[in-house]
Amino acid sequence: MNFVKINGIILNYKLINADSGKPVIVFSNSLGTDFRIWDDCVANLSADFAILLYDKRGHGLSSLGTPPYAIDDHVSDLAGLIEHLNITSATICGLSVGGLIAQGLYHKRPNLVNGLILCDTGAKIGDAQMWNDRMAIVKEGGLDSLVDANMQRWF
Repeated sequence: MNFVKINGIILNYKLINADSGKPVIVFSNSLGTDFRIWDDCVANLSADFAILLYDKRGHGLSSLGTPPYAIDDHVSDLAGLIEHLNITSATICGLSVGGLIAQGLYHKRPNLVNGLILCDTGAKIGDAQMWNDRMAIVKEGGLDSLVDANMQRWF
């Protein structure tokens, strides 16, 4: 485990094949997950690529910070992490909200991105009211209170 303070947030990250000269893939995971979701990808790709995994703010072992929260904060965190690690350009693979972060990074800092792999994402995910409703449900009943609705929606 490695930790660095970026934008006042402690980010947990793992850099594989750091000084190998291999092309870099950065994995940005979905809401409510940590970077371990990429373990199978890492096992299959680490022979050919340098890989950066990280827990975005409020996920895994990274700190949360103080509200309000915005997608641009995640974009800025990722840009700061990439720069801190002296990565000049990377392919960004983003899943769900991680894909939204990847798109934001390309929009704001295209010099850091040489390619995008966008998985199950969109240019916009929901609206403010949807996210506020979800936050209220979690505050009242914890994450378990979202399980039934998510199972019906996705499965």
